[in-house]
Amino acid sequence: MGHSPEDIGDGHVEGPSPMEASLALDVDGSPLAQVRHLAASFLTTVRDAHGVAVVDATVEIAQLIVSELVTNARKYAPGPAVLRLRITGDALRIELWDSNPVPPAVRAPDPRRIGQHGLEIVTALARDVTTETAPAGKRVIATVALGGA
Repeated sequence: MGHSPEDIGDGHVEGPSPMEASLALDVDGSPLAQVRHLAASFLTTVRDAHGVAVVDATVEIAQLIVSELVTNARKYAPGPAVLRLRITGDALRIELWDSNPVPPAVRAPDPRRIGQHGLEIVTALARDVTTETAPAGKRVIATVALGGA
């Protein structure tokens, strides 16, 4: 009972778009290097091939956010996940669907806590972070300004 990127989430199915990229992450865990590369490659392509204004800092921020979201999904969701990147106006929308319907909890900042800072990092770097219920799980959405903070 696998899911493709097209059938996860809002049910809206589109053809491939140069302003969107997605990656199905398997249960065994796709390497974090792969999701970081996808983010960098996607943003470089939309900047170079499509003239979208993307600053270098946004590429680095996107790589960190996708790493944190995928790490959280691996740790707390029992099944596959789908990462989707999409340009929406002046922002990058990073969506991660996973099979755990429980929304992540933002913990109070605590510099003495070891670990469990992923969502805290994502919230600090993104313009906004939301969680939506999705078929067979949830979707965490982080929006990042393309032109910097």
